[in-house]
Amino acid sequence: MADGIQHPTRRSFLGASAQLGAGAAVLGTLAMPGTVHAGGTNVLRVGLVGCGGRGTGAALDALSADGQAELVAVADTFQDKADETLKQLRDVKEVADRVKVTPENVFVGFDGYKNVVDSCDVVLLATPPHFRPEHFAYVIDQGKHCFIEKPVAVDTPGLKSVLETSRKAKEKNLAVVSGLCWRYDHKVREVMRQLLEEKQIGDIIAIESSYNTSNLWHRGNNPQWSPMEYQVRNWLYHTWLSGDHIMEQAIHSLDKTAWLLGDQSPVKAMSLAGRQQRTDPLYGNVFDHFAVFYEYPTGQRVYFTCRQQDGCSMRTDERVLGSDGQAEVLRGDIFARDGKRKWRFKGEQPSMYLVEHQEMFDSIRKGAPINNGEYMCNSTGIALLGRMAGYTGQTVTWEQMMNSTERLGPKDYAWGDVPTEVVAIPGKTTLA
Repeated sequence: MADGIQHPTRRSFLGASAQLGAGAAVLGTLAMPGTVHAGGTNVLRVGLVGCGGRGTGAALDALSADGQAELVAVADTFQDKADETLKQLRDVKEVADRVKVTPENVFVGFDGYKNVVDSCDVVLLATPPHFRPEHFAYVIDQGKHCFIEKPVAVDTPGLKSVLETSRKAKEKNLAVVSGLCWRYDHKVREVMRQLLEEKQIGDIIAIESSYNTSNLWHRGNNPQWSPMEYQVRNWLYHTWLSGDHIMEQAIHSLDKTAWLLGDQSPVKAMSLAGRQQRTDPLYGNVFDHFAVFYEYPTGQRVYFTCRQQDGCSMRTDERVLGSDGQAEVLRGDIFARDGKRKWRFKGEQPSMYLVEHQEMFDSIRKGAPINNGEYMCNSTGIALLGRMAGYTGQTVTWEQMMNSTERLGPKDYAWGDVPTEVVAIPGKTTLA
């Protein structure tokens, strides 16, 4: 990328995981469980809900992370996506023998997730974000551990639902591991320790954060698809499904800024946002750029930009400005006030995607499940606040965001028409 940093994705990680699978599986068996699963064995039955690239990667991560994990069921709204995922996983020789999904355990349609949850011990939720609150609630109600991709919701009612479900998971001693994967990256963890514990740059004054990249995929259209099928297959470009790219993708950067500021919630946000390249109806109703200025109760500021436009400069990192220097988080560099480098990360850096699953399974087997519920909800709220400020063109407070009653998307899920989409116009779109 243009910023000189390589940013791995779930999709690119599939090939690398295939090579790492055998060694990772051995690592995953080191912490033996104090309890047993799946009929008196040490097997943990895994189920996948959402068979896109992200879900396929998560399933491979799970199988690679724990040598006694078995994939036993999958669900997707589309048969072809479920078939593709299973084919890819069975082509990875290190995990193929633990892909034990029979045709009877492939579930298709909007309600298939329930069958998966009922069949397993650990559920991987990787559908378009709109569906996560409902799916997550069912997972925890059924007493299952959960890996849940980001963001966890696309609107405030969904966010509140996930927050309450996370509390229930903690009461039930169930694992909730978030797909906000930089929290599991060894380099980023050490940079955070240097900044937050060792105070290498003194007090944090402000953060410049960016997730500026190019356009992503589009699946095209098929005359045989209904409007609902078209939107679900191209979910990135429909706010009710993705939350817009500030939530679906750039939340990774906002999560790091939240981490740096002690996972506080901002007081308010103001934004400049819109769509310049995405003028074709092909791109639904999402924007292609946001610039958001967040103010925190401590007086600290976050200056954030995200962009999905082709032909533009790309940069993804956090530049942290302190009273005694500055740091660049993903680069792993810390500089003194005179600009001289005073620290640089030089440790090992295993895949963060693998680490998050290793730590999840290890915590389950030790009887001390991880629960990432609070910070994944806070970071989702920060991204949602930025979208609301961008769509309306107004300064929006955290309280206003949390009091919103707007629920995005249709009331019923069926293969037919969908409600008419409206492209937000800053200054004219009102806060619901």
